[in-house]
Amino acid sequence: MKKKSARRGSNDASKLALAYSKYYEGKMESVPKVPIRSLDDFSIWYTPGVAAVSLAVAKNHDLSFEYTNRWNMLCILTDGSRVLGLGDIGPEGSLPVMEGKALIYKYLGGVDAIPLPVSAHEVKDIVATAVNLEPAFGAIHLEDIASPKCFEILDTLKGKLQIPVWHDDQQGTAGVTLAALYNSLIVTNRNIDDVRIVLFGAGAANIASARLMINAGFPADNLVLVDSKGILNPEREDIDQMMLSNKWKYDLALKTNGERLSGDIEIAAKNADVLIAASKPGPRTLSRKTLELMNKNGILFALSNPVPEIWPAEAKKAGMNIIATGRSDFPNQVNNSLLFPSIIRGVLDVRSKAVPDEVIIEAAKALASYSRTKKTLDETHILPTMMDWEIYPLVAAVVGTKCIRMGIARKKVSQKGLEKRASQVIERSKEIIDSLQEKNLIRKLPRYSAG
Repeated sequence: MKKKSARRGSNDASKLALAYSKYYEGKMESVPKVPIRSLDDFSIWYTPGVAAVSLAVAKNHDLSFEYTNRWNMLCILTDGSRVLGLGDIGPEGSLPVMEGKALIYKYLGGVDAIPLPVSAHEVKDIVATAVNLEPAFGAIHLEDIASPKCFEILDTLKGKLQIPVWHDDQQGTAGVTLAALYNSLIVTNRNIDDVRIVLFGAGAANIASARLMINAGFPADNLVLVDSKGILNPEREDIDQMMLSNKWKYDLALKTNGERLSGDIEIAAKNADVLIAASKPGPRTLSRKTLELMNKNGILFALSNPVPEIWPAEAKKAGMNIIATGRSDFPNQVNNSLLFPSIIRGVLDVRSKAVPDEVIIEAAKALASYSRTKKTLDETHILPTMMDWEIYPLVAAVVGTKCIRMGIARKKVSQKGLEKRASQVIERSKEIIDSLQEKNLIRKLPRYSAG
């Protein structure tokens, strides 16, 4: 019954999304933040007054973060080559998804995000686009770009730009996965030094997760990655080809799997404590038989959307103690939305020049500790939910403080001041949305039937 209702809910949401998207003609628009009392005010906001502002910024580019909205502007850049579970649907097809991301940014993080799908698919062209856009934005968010080019784009832009570059499919997924893992280990009385972790699927999400775990102190020897051809190891037949086509996967093939296992997912899963699946949608991508090979009180993250690699009920029968998915209709949702609005809020508030792994690890720790502080942590509540509003300014403040300590922030503020500032920005954003709804400037939802 659970399976059938989950499918039905997904179909209903799809039908309503089509109807509502046509009705509202998109999800986002821009509105001014300065008063316009009469046309005379344009002499301040535009010519001739604006010339003084432009000349000041021309002399000191960092003033663009003080005199313009650059301090809160984010570009969501994509070529639409790997969208959600939809694949390569192109830039136009990706635009509704980017609008949705921008909506989440505004509501949960108070960030002004511009969806920007582009007709550029080569690494050099996407990199050039981001470089050319840098003067207009406080950060760049890469989204839904196919692997492995997404790795090269991110790494290249990190070296070229003086603003943070964030790839949510890598850093966002890795960060929230790390937070969920921290708390899952506490619930099951395990520690990072000897826990055995299998990562099923070796695309952007799990490669980034493995790299972040290693940087966070998890022994690389205890990680095993499995792709469509089997377990990654230095002796695989395609290792030389991997070195040329995907150096990030190649690097992990050399670093991980200290036992030098070879074979399929069942060999990898034997005596494993944790299985993190970011593979193709299920529900039979993973089998009960595979999970039954794991150690007792196992931890499973089945993160594929819209259908997890195995239904949670089946995983429970296989002996899993903690089961997480990417969906909100099952316990333990591991969703990027818990992290990316607050991380970007944090880097923007201190005008950071980057968002390195150390910052993401601090954010993951802060997100995980919230559940422990609130005493809500158990096997079905390993993370807060998006309804726990206070996590966003809290994590944003931790992120900003870490950037300041690392010397990559243009602005120095106390952690308490950062949390207050983030709370004010986010609350203002919500109040604007609520006010527009109350005045029917955001029209009420029409009474469509999903059927």
